[in-house]
Amino acid sequence: MERADAARNRARILEAAAELFASRSPREVTMEDIARAAGVGRGTLYRRYPDRASIAVALLDKHEHALQERMLRGDPPLGPGATPAERLAAFYAAMVDLLEKHRHLVLGSEVGRSRFQTGAYGFWRAHVRSLLLAADIANPEPLVEVLLAPLAPDVYGYQREDMGLRPEQITEALTKLTELLR
Repeated sequence: MERADAARNRARILEAAAELFASRSPREVTMEDIARAAGVGRGTLYRRYPDRASIAVALLDKHEHALQERMLRGDPPLGPGATPAERLAAFYAAMVDLLEKHRHLVLGSEVGRSRFQTGAYGFWRAHVRSLLLAADIANPEPLVEVLLAPLAPDVYGYQREDMGLRPEQITEALTKLTELLR
């Protein structure tokens, strides 16, 4: 069981980090910035969170878990009961929404190859793989990463900021990829 003071420190750390990540690029936020904003010592911060990415992961966790729950037990087409193509299109739409609202956190949590090591990515990967299998796609492995690649936060950021695409345009383009499963 977490001590009361440890729980307060955790809450202060996450609140301070969320504000800092929202106000500037997570890559510009240092652990010292977070400790200072939370009013905790660096040792307190590092005992719970070894790096910036682990804090971003903790902040994203509740949003990703809510989406996972909707995918597992929600209504179709995101939840069970729709065709693989419809479910993949709904997954893309939900991920665009998640990225639109929390891209700054995803950018802070996904540094280099760490994207592939998060529990959420493993869940997304398993979901897409299961949809490919349900659509009778032989040898789905090479396609899984191809279908997930457009959801990388830096790709999404490039499309939104540099290309000026709206979330609806990105979702529409991703939905075209689902034709593979029809």
